[in-house]
Amino acid sequence: MDWGTVTTEDLIEALREVDWSSPPRPPSEFFSRFTFPRSSSKWNSRVKCNLYYYRTNYFIMIVAILALGFLRRPLAIVAAFLTTLSIAFLNDSFAGTFSEKVTRTVRQFSPHLAAKMRPPLTPVIRGRPSAKRAIFICGRPRWVFFLVFSLASFFLWFVSCGLLTVLWALAIGLLSTLLHASFRTPNLKARLNTFREEFRAVWRNYSEL
Repeated sequence: MDWGTVTTEDLIEALREVDWSSPPRPPSEFFSRFTFPRSSSKWNSRVKCNLYYYRTNYFIMIVAILALGFLRRPLAIVAAFLTTLSIAFLNDSFAGTFSEKVTRTVRQFSPHLAAKMRPPLTPVIRGRPSAKRAIFICGRPRWVFFLVFSLASFFLWFVSCGLLTVLWALAIGLLSTLLHASFRTPNLKARLNTFREEFRAVWRNYSEL
């Protein structure tokens, strides 16, 4: 994939649909071989490639920086967790996995309630499942969970007065991510991973026909 031709919207869409349950890359790989980009186009391509390949590492790094900033504000940690969870609901893979695990846990105590938490059937158009389907969590539209967790996190941010702390910690985390993505030279594993993800996407579309 030529990451220089990938737009920001394409990258955000890919990050939204990608499987975030993959383990992080080892530190020996994450902190090795840093070089200065030779041109702006090379830098643009490198940043997009690294953001996609080291996505789990960057997420853990930002969460760790936020945790260090919240050591004196325990209530702000809960607010940050709810904010992170509400944002994670925007990812299709996370939303589906979360709904499945919650439903499986509820089924052990109340099979009747778990049956009500099943998502509605996928609409069929001209004999084929609709390609663009809504994402449900525990039988409810995804936006319901996103709205509830967002409002709860905003309330806790207001009570804990930790908004300035999270802004500084988030700025440091994003700056660290940008610096690493800018100077970390993409290796062969990153390129092979890109080809593998492309193959999975093509195969997924083919299997839905």
